[in-house]
Amino acid sequence: MPLAIFALTIAAYAIGTTEFVIVGLLPTVAADLGITLPLAGLIVSIYALGVTFGAPVLTALTGRAGRKPLLLGLMALFVAGNTLAAFAPSYEILLVARVLSAFAHGVFFSVGSTIAAELVAEDRRASAIAMMFMGLTVAIVTGVPLGTLIGQTFGWRATFAAVAALGVIAFIGIATLLPANLKRQQATTLSEQVRVLGSGRLLIVFAMTALGYGGTFVTFTYLAPVLQEITGFSAGAVSLVLVLYGLAIAAGNIAGGKIADRDPVKALTVLFAAQAAVLALFTFTAPSPVLALVTLAALGFLSFANVPGLQLYVVQLAKRHRPAAVDVASALNIAAFNLGIAAGAWIGGLVVASPLGLGATPWVGALLVLGALGFTVLSGTLDRRQAGPAEAGAEPVRA
Repeated sequence: MPLAIFALTIAAYAIGTTEFVIVGLLPTVAADLGITLPLAGLIVSIYALGVTFGAPVLTALTGRAGRKPLLLGLMALFVAGNTLAAFAPSYEILLVARVLSAFAHGVFFSVGSTIAAELVAEDRRASAIAMMFMGLTVAIVTGVPLGTLIGQTFGWRATFAAVAALGVIAFIGIATLLPANLKRQQATTLSEQVRVLGSGRLLIVFAMTALGYGGTFVTFTYLAPVLQEITGFSAGAVSLVLVLYGLAIAAGNIAGGKIADRDPVKALTVLFAAQAAVLALFTFTAPSPVLALVTLAALGFLSFANVPGLQLYVVQLAKRHRPAAVDVASALNIAAFNLGIAAGAWIGGLVVASPLGLGATPWVGALLVLGALGFTVLSGTLDRRQAGPAEAGAEPVRA
């Protein structure tokens, strides 16, 4: 792999860390800024919304910009956002800082994946993209618990300062290693993106993605306070639990791809049903440290096991219903993931602030995942109905 790929991987690692590390720091941030846990949870929602709506708009607006200058600008924006977060004097300024970082996040992965593919031979493009996205996976396994530990030891501001430093390293790597003569890709206009949203079949998959992912984040956003206040773990132990959760996520992501290869709808039906069941079970196992760990390992595995299947399925449907906009449909499904994160964190905040309290977040999340299961069953039924006439028409005419 060219060294430039590793510069992109470092950037992906930094971006992945800053997106998810706030989950482990919510109690610390809330206490320091004098805000409630639901308000702290909005920090997760704001970031996800920034990715959801900022990525398609900024990608369209920057379509004519040079690829290397654009990446350098994105990393500079990322560093600025995390530096502002580290020194934010108030909750409102912290929200602004998170939005800036989110804007960089969305466009980086859109542009970075095409650049990674261009840097290698055609038969190694998938591997190059996987190498870049490995930074995101490794961030969940190591960056989030490490960032949580730093925040609990030196204060949450130190975590954002460390992430900003990682961004500087990525900026230097991109400036030094990325070639200047990168080919510009054809820009995707906002009108093309809107046309994809006109497909009812694709909207069903986007709903599956948003509800399935969002259901997890009703609980995941408030996982640190659940583990401390209900399970009884110390703040220091939470970072170790996040390592276990991250390893389960990595395993689930790999296994999910293999499970979904042959029949993504069937795989997603099973995965969503299991995910809803485990979330509901966590409501009852959370007070027990041992049972909570076992349940969280299963939940981590299932939460991200559906990601490859969802991406594969949306591409398959786009080829049938919007063949000229397969890439746009794939990008919008990524936006649906982030919309789910935003909605899940917001709904979780409402639950925590209600009489139901912190302990109700798992079963409320399970209800959202059941919604995703319902849309999956509906989509599979529509697929079979459409396949029926096509197969009948393919039969040979007999005398």
